[in-house]
Amino acid sequence: MMTVTFRGTGDAMGVPRVYCDCEVCNEARSGGVNRRYRSTVQLDSADFGTMMIDCGPDWGKQMEAAGLRFVNRILITHAHFDHIGGLPEWADACRWLGVKGEAYAPAEVINEIIQRFPWLSRNLTFIPIDQPCAFGDWKVSAWKVNHGKNGYAYAFRFDQKDTGIAWAYCSDSIGLTEEQQKPLYQLDLLVLGTSFFKENFPYETRSVYDVTEALAMLPVWKPEQTLFTHMSHDIDLRASYVLPQHAGFAHAGMAITVGK
Repeated sequence: MMTVTFRGTGDAMGVPRVYCDCEVCNEARSGGVNRRYRSTVQLDSADFGTMMIDCGPDWGKQMEAAGLRFVNRILITHAHFDHIGGLPEWADACRWLGVKGEAYAPAEVINEIIQRFPWLSRNLTFIPIDQPCAFGDWKVSAWKVNHGKNGYAYAFRFDQKDTGIAWAYCSDSIGLTEEQQKPLYQLDLLVLGTSFFKENFPYETRSVYDVTEALAMLPVWKPEQTLFTHMSHDIDLRASYVLPQHAGFAHAGMAITVGK
């Protein structure tokens, strides 16, 4: 059994945006329900302990909120700053504690990270995850997905041994090809990035699905449950949106149990 806890559900800029005076940002600024750190989830299991997916610039605050003083394993979806900006802080924690953290990512993501932060390898061990690997009873597979104008990202699928239970984390994607959609079919849980409810900017300028596009795909993918993350200040958690019973918005501190 695995517990998935959302430590951040915001997009690249988080909520509130420092420049913005909209109602959602002001509510978030006052400590309301719309305050969103950059997207990160914490994974806990008796099989493998605690690990995270992504390590953005809010990592230190997220660790404090979780009551964690250290985590020794992080999976990384891609090398954009909102997903790796906390790596220097994590590496510094490793240095002070005299341990080496384990950073799992596809090889091309690792290469990008090391080009930007060549000194991280002193305190972090980078482990390619181009082939499926196992953490306890879970097989973890990474696959490349379209990230629109921002290039590419990777998503992770978790399959529990002998149970047929599977879930996926796909935070940054849009316009997935048929091949890229295959790992998303018939999941017990889908965590999907949707920055806007309805994004009206030209398609070629966009990088993440909006909620309306995601809702149109759910009858195709048929997940048992879907939670949206990577949300901008366009989405107001106080509002009433028309969503299917099996879909909803994630929020910081929300915990979901997957598996047996």
